[in-house]
Amino acid sequence: MKIGGENPMHNLVLGRHGEEPTWLVDQMRHKDPRVVITENTLRGNSSLCTQALDLFVSLYGTEAGNLALKVMATGGVYLGGGSAPKIIAKLRDPVFMNAFTAKGRMKPLLQAIPVRVILNPKAALIGAARCAMRQELSRNDQGVHH
Repeated sequence: MKIGGENPMHNLVLGRHGEEPTWLVDQMRHKDPRVVITENTLRGNSSLCTQALDLFVSLYGTEAGNLALKVMATGGVYLGGGSAPKIIAKLRDPVFMNAFTAKGRMKPLLQAIPVRVILNPKAALIGAARCAMRQELSRNDQGVHH
């Protein structure tokens, strides 16, 4: 997640002057900071990276819960894109679901909503192809020809 060209996870980890280990700074200079943070968290190498990823997962859960309420997604919330499959281990931690369901009197409703991670990297393309096919079939049923 980037905000205004900035990566908040990267800023959290490297924004604490004097506290970041040199090896971590070096890794972030040579690789995508999001990958570095995730890898070091999942390997248990850095409590600073773990804090950053926990913050991201908490914010992700909060926003997913907000969206679920906005659209009344009682059939489920499906997390897709590049990040969710890569951090699925962290999404299984209570941090995500606690943030997802922390909505006061709406908590029981949110606890009943299934949350799933889309693992197929081509899911968006498959969905777009299905939508295009339906539109084409609808045009054909209406007698519209190209």
